[in-house]
Amino acid sequence: MQDGSPHTPLRFMKFHGLGNDFVVIDRRAGGRAVTPALARALGDRHRGVGFDQLAVIEAGRDADLALTFWNADGSTAGACGNATRCIAAHEMAETGARALTLRTERGLLAAEDRGDGLTAVNMGAPLLDWQRIPLARQMDTLHLPLNGDPVATGMGNPHCTFFVEDAEAVDLSTLGPATERDPLFPERTNVQVAHVVGPDHLRMRVWERGVGLTLASGSSSCAVAVAAARRGLTGRRVRIDLDGGRIDIDWRDDGVWMTGPTAHVFTAELTPAFLEAIA
Repeated sequence: MQDGSPHTPLRFMKFHGLGNDFVVIDRRAGGRAVTPALARALGDRHRGVGFDQLAVIEAGRDADLALTFWNADGSTAGACGNATRCIAAHEMAETGARALTLRTERGLLAAEDRGDGLTAVNMGAPLLDWQRIPLARQMDTLHLPLNGDPVATGMGNPHCTFFVEDAEAVDLSTLGPATERDPLFPERTNVQVAHVVGPDHLRMRVWERGVGLTLASGSSSCAVAVAAARRGLTGRRVRIDLDGGRIDIDWRDDGVWMTGPTAHVFTAELTPAFLEAIA
C-alpha cells in the first residue's frame, strides 16, 4: 500500500480513447489523495505526464468502482465518457467480467464488453432543462440566444453544440474559449461544432472546458447526438467522426450509450522528486 507520502513513488496508468487521453490513479488500496496542484502538475505535457482528464479510482459501495475526474487546469469534471470506457475495459480485462457498474458524479453507469476491442458505457439520460444543465436563466435549450443558434445539453457536465456547414472550417480555438466562459454558462461549458455527413452520420470537433482542443470527448459525443436528434437532423442512433476516430452513440430509453475502442498505453510511477516539488 502507498502511504501517501511525497517520498513514495505514485503508480499511474495512461489510457486513451480515440486520442482522448487520460492518466488514471487507482486509490482502492489507499495512497496519496489527488489535489488541484497535483492534477495541474500531472496535466502539464512538458513538465508532467499530460492528459485531457485525470481519473481517480476508488472502491465503490454500491458499484464495482467509483470514479472522480479532474481537468488539466486543476478543476473537477462531473463526467468523462471516454475515461469511463477506458477504465471499464481495463477492469473487465483484469477480472474477466463482461459487464460492470461505475459510480460517478453523473450517477451509476453501466458498462459492457461488446467484443472486437469495443467497450460501451451508458452515460445516463441527457439533461434538457435549463436549470439542470445548468444555464444562467430560463430559456429554450434547443435554441440558445447566442450567435450560431447552438443547443445546450447536460451530460453530467454542460455542453453547447453549434451545427455548422463545415466543422473543419470553424476556428474552434477562438469560438471554444469565448463560448466556454460566456455568462450564459455559470459552470462554463464544453463546446462542439458539428455538421451532417449523411443519414445518422455526423462530423464533430470539440473544445473541452478546462482543457482546450481535444481529439475526442465521450460526453460531448453524447451531447451532440442528443442535440442532433432533438433538432431532427438525425435519428437517435448515430455514427460520429471525431479528430481521433469514430464513436457510435445510441440514445435509448434507458440512457445514452456510447461504444468505441480503448487503449492502455503504459503503466509507470511518478518519482518522489516530482511529488516533493508539488507537496
